[in-house]
Amino acid sequence: MCRWKNRFFWLWNGPGGRAFVLSRLSFFCSFRLASDTLLPQSAAPQRVHLIAVGGSIMHNLALALHRQGAQVTGTDDEIFEPARGRLAAAGLLPAQEGWDAARITPDLDAVIVGMHARPDNPELLRAQELGLKVYSFPEYIYEASRDKQRIVIGGSHGKTSITACILHVLRFHGRQFDYAVGAQLAGFDLMVQLTDAPIIIIEGDEYLSSPVDRRPKFHLYQHHIGVISGISWDHINVFPTEEIYREQFRIFADMTPKAGVLIYDRDDEQVQLVSVPTNPDVTYIGYGPHEHVIRDGKTFLINKKDEEVPIQVFGEHNLRNISAAKEVCKQLGIRGKDFFKAVASFPGAARRLELVREGATSVVYKDFAHAPSKLKATATALKKQFPQRRLVACLELHTFSSLNPEFLPQYAHCFDAPDVAVVYFNPHVLEHKRLPPLAAATVAEAFQRPDIRVITDSAELAAFLRAQPWANANLLLMSSGTFDGLDLTALATEITG
Repeated sequence: MCRWKNRFFWLWNGPGGRAFVLSRLSFFCSFRLASDTLLPQSAAPQRVHLIAVGGSIMHNLALALHRQGAQVTGTDDEIFEPARGRLAAAGLLPAQEGWDAARITPDLDAVIVGMHARPDNPELLRAQELGLKVYSFPEYIYEASRDKQRIVIGGSHGKTSITACILHVLRFHGRQFDYAVGAQLAGFDLMVQLTDAPIIIIEGDEYLSSPVDRRPKFHLYQHHIGVISGISWDHINVFPTEEIYREQFRIFADMTPKAGVLIYDRDDEQVQLVSVPTNPDVTYIGYGPHEHVIRDGKTFLINKKDEEVPIQVFGEHNLRNISAAKEVCKQLGIRGKDFFKAVASFPGAARRLELVREGATSVVYKDFAHAPSKLKATATALKKQFPQRRLVACLELHTFSSLNPEFLPQYAHCFDAPDVAVVYFNPHVLEHKRLPPLAAATVAEAFQRPDIRVITDSAELAAFLRAQPWANANLLLMSSGTFDGLDLTALATEITG
């Protein structure tokens, strides 16, 4: 009983707490009998089946529900590591790959379908035929967190790092929270956690919710505190124009409820178009890069007392991410001095400017960057962090958008920061994505950099990188893929000595 009293006290007295508590009371008072089809608010359903369980976020949800005590089953047509090993260790790996409609039985409490499945998936069709409740991932997360304060981090770039920073600070100070994030984070064994914690931090992806629900994921979470970290056109296969893409963020901003908070990058022109304060009942908070200094390749934050706080991440984009996280934590009752104390040990999100290996005169980083804005921010950050060193940077075009001739002009001048710029792509990936052949000359022209080198063979790429002079030089490798299995650790060992 004491625990619940303490929770109520925290919710009522925290920033925006009264409005949040009253909104929850209003919800329960107006709760209709018809709503008994929704998930129980305090426990997971007893039997859950996940279609496309091998997905990055889906297998983490399966593990989280299993940890809660639910009876979890799942299927997929292909499951790769690390999902395969993690599901196997929990006893959740299906006996064989493939779809089987017979697995969908009337006694299932819920079916959760991942984006990897197709609309004509036999298991999905069977679930619909039986009238079972079918959830997309964001629908399920929302239903499981109806009685929580929901903080949703949206944006074309930076959302994973901002989410990771918030989680790090909250954990550092022993706060109770749930979360759903799209990348593996240091110190967290799962990417999804659903308990009876009073708040949930959600990375708000703008991509589609499921094969049968074409709404962006972050529209379904119904945030109390929302963040828009930046808007840069992406997912051309779903949002064919920049205006249609930006509109999804405007909808997200307009969904901020009465007494809610919208935190946004005040320097991003696209964000400004959707985040202009229009609702007098909403608190709008703009942020920019945190005040800092760079000394000997290390970055230090400057706090209100003009003290320097050393941090492990760097780059203007990360300094913006830290500012956004600080504003969110402030709304959650974390004081400035406590934020700085925690952020000093924040290692950054996995695959975001991740150190591969460091030598005496060179360092190798890898990054998940692939969209134009991410590419520009990451390459510029590393060049500014080590201004006296030569920077060799290599980008792999791997996503549908990045390999699409209509989207390629978005990369113009985004790769100007490195001293040596290389673009790699595998022509077979174009075939797999059912895209037309792409000429190396077309790619080179799109980047608007005369000396850019375009390579389409991984062995040639490795040979080119090994042949570079690496004394007083750094290497940056950027991709959402694997450079066709290139052994980055071995390459980094050769480069750094």
